[in-house]
Amino acid sequence: MSSSLSRRPARTRHGDRGAVAVELVILAPVLLVLVMMIVFAGRWALAQQAVQAASAEAARAASIARSGGEAGGAADGAVAASLTNQHVRCASHSVSLDTSAFGAPVGTPGQVSATVSCVVDMSDLSLPGIPGSRTLTSTSSSPLDTFRGRNG
Repeated sequence: MSSSLSRRPARTRHGDRGAVAVELVILAPVLLVLVMMIVFAGRWALAQQAVQAASAEAARAASIARSGGEAGGAADGAVAASLTNQHVRCASHSVSLDTSAFGAPVGTPGQVSATVSCVVDMSDLSLPGIPGSRTLTSTSSSPLDTFRGRNG
């Protein structure tokens, strides 16, 4: 047995002092950016789902209306109610309808399409590379009752 192995001095941990603090200073900003990106992605996904639901509700409300003019008001009201119920605050939103099927004669199949655009404010998530606002858009369609009276 060699005596040099048994006489090796014990290692002290004095050289590792402050290593945890340095690691924390390096990792904390990275973790903060990661958490903010997760929050941004979650808010974006929830807002996109809300805009999709609002466009579906707008198309359905418009398809129940008796005329193209009445359909526009019904769609606007459905979008406002849907976005409010889902707690999505749009800086601005717009509803575009295709109500050309109201001009078709009774018995002809047709559908109403609604496109909803919403500008969602993301400026409270102040990170480099994250835009201050995002425009989310969704389009949905709903069939008109084939045998219901229509006023173009």
